[in-house]
Amino acid sequence: MFDIITFGSASRDTFLKSKNLKSATKKTLVTKEGIYLSLGSKIDVENIYHFTGGGGTNCAVTFANMGLKTAYFGKVGEDEAGEDILKELKQLKVNISLVKKTKEKKTNQSIVLNVKDKDRTILVYRGASEIMGKENIFLPFAKWLYFAPLSGKASLKFNSLVDYGIKKGMKIAANPGNSQLSLKNIKKIIKKIDILILNQEEASMLANVLYKDEKSALKRISEFYKGIIVITKGPLGSVVLNNSFLYEAKTLKSKVLDRTGAGDAFSSGFISEYIYSKDIVKSIQRGTANASSTIGFWGAKNGLLRKNQSFKKIKVKVSKF
Repeated sequence: MFDIITFGSASRDTFLKSKNLKSATKKTLVTKEGIYLSLGSKIDVENIYHFTGGGGTNCAVTFANMGLKTAYFGKVGEDEAGEDILKELKQLKVNISLVKKTKEKKTNQSIVLNVKDKDRTILVYRGASEIMGKENIFLPFAKWLYFAPLSGKASLKFNSLVDYGIKKGMKIAANPGNSQLSLKNIKKIIKKIDILILNQEEASMLANVLYKDEKSALKRISEFYKGIIVITKGPLGSVVLNNSFLYEAKTLKSKVLDRTGAGDAFSSGFISEYIYSKDIVKSIQRGTANASSTIGFWGAKNGLLRKNQSFKKIKVKVSKF
């Protein structure tokens, strides 16, 4: 028996650091800002880093670090990147018996472009993880199932996997990505889960409200979903709605090298603490500290907190919603 099984992507991430990457404002973009590069030119890169990533494996490592018996369910290609991911997960005490290999597609790959003092843009090759769950699925019992964003054919398994977990008496936590949120029956699926985690873009998409209007998003979502709603706001912090109580927190001040995986770190930190204590304030504090720690390192798994590691606790404001 496992404490938690995670679903989601496994990837090899390549980080490019260049002072020549520039940002520019453009109203037609969702975030109103983007990276621009001169077409036809060569852009010098000062440094390059390679790490493993992917929402499914990133969160699995936090769960394992927190002392939870953790398994990762996913798919990798029969290639060097896939072998590196499995080797690392095994070293980090994540069970890999549920991972499938395929010759049909290569292991997922990401190119992360970081702009100094800004955010980052990620170029994604959605390979083997997109066909996760193509075959029949059997899961051993776990107290919790956690769904990181799923794409491609894997997103179509979201409903059946949630139903499978509920039928077996498992709790469900999910951070559905754009492909899942585009499913026609997504609201019916979401009603079944215990903890729903969204970033601002995902929340606005599900609630059909303006980007960054998290209060309106919470109101709309709470009209059809009665579980715990978490909205992460990147460097601006997070908000949580539970039983008509609103919890608001900023981020911890810390050195930022790379924000990749910060959302995964928050989500898995929040859920880990909630599994142990069922305390929303403590869960926000753990999630915030986990995210704050990992952004001080290159790579999504570096800097993740461990169960007994001390950390600074952010102040959480609690009010009636």
